[in-house]
Amino acid sequence: FWLKLLLVKRLSAALASSQQPERDFGAMAQMQRQVSDYTHGVRTQHDGSTPPDRALQKLREGNQRFVSEATASTTSFKPEHREALAVHGQNPMVAILGCADSRAPIEIMFDCKPGDIFVLRNAGNTLSHAEGSVVGSLEYCVGPLGSKLILVLGHTKCGAMMGATQMMLNAQKSTEASDPAKQTTLEKLLEGLGSVAAQAQQELRPDASADDIAAHTVNVNVFSGMARLLSYSESIREKVKSGEVQLHGAVYDIVTGKVKFLGQHPLQAALVTDSKALGA
Repeated sequence: FWLKLLLVKRLSAALASSQQPERDFGAMAQMQRQVSDYTHGVRTQHDGSTPPDRALQKLREGNQRFVSEATASTTSFKPEHREALAVHGQNPMVAILGCADSRAPIEIMFDCKPGDIFVLRNAGNTLSHAEGSVVGSLEYCVGPLGSKLILVLGHTKCGAMMGATQMMLNAQKSTEASDPAKQTTLEKLLEGLGSVAAQAQQELRPDASADDIAAHTVNVNVFSGMARLLSYSESIREKVKSGEVQLHGAVYDIVTGKVKFLGQHPLQAALVTDSKALGA
């Protein structure tokens, strides 16, 4: 009798378990909406554009979480969020031009989810050669996608800045001009940053070391990238001039994890009025 009763209980439990409803993604999204700023728990085209000041604040807050090891965005990104982005489209709050350095992961340092940041990266976060793919992509982000903030982001210990500094210093000592036909693409990229490194050198004491110049070049290059972007793109220049879009600079410290926000270009008023005012 007891054995028969035990078998009946186990069978009933198994049947009850098999009849549990599948995960209701709609209900889960509804619950997510109760604790999220966004309609589907993640930024999509169903949400309005984020004002630039608010976007900056969210980047600051995210970096603070990253530094304090209180990050949560990756762990809170769920299957229904991926589906929402696929179905309802992206709506990034900011476009960031950063360096390709593997030690400077942009979404991670700002504790952001997929869909939050429109990311562009190359060696040295540079626009020294009017890179069309970068400029065009930024125009797309603040145009059709509706983002209101662009951030040019450098980082400490940047290999591209050190390479550009070394090439600039070597050129000062050499009596022979380099042959463009014999240069690699990387060498051309670094040579294009020579004016930035030279400006950094001029702003330091005469006996500044190569390391000191390269470190200062990081900041100079951020402002140079901002100025060049305003020079190269009429549509972005007009949006910045009208106040519809803000353009800011920042530098990520690869040791502390902190992002230092540098603000807008000090010569922005002149740059948006005259595209030829580029001085970096």
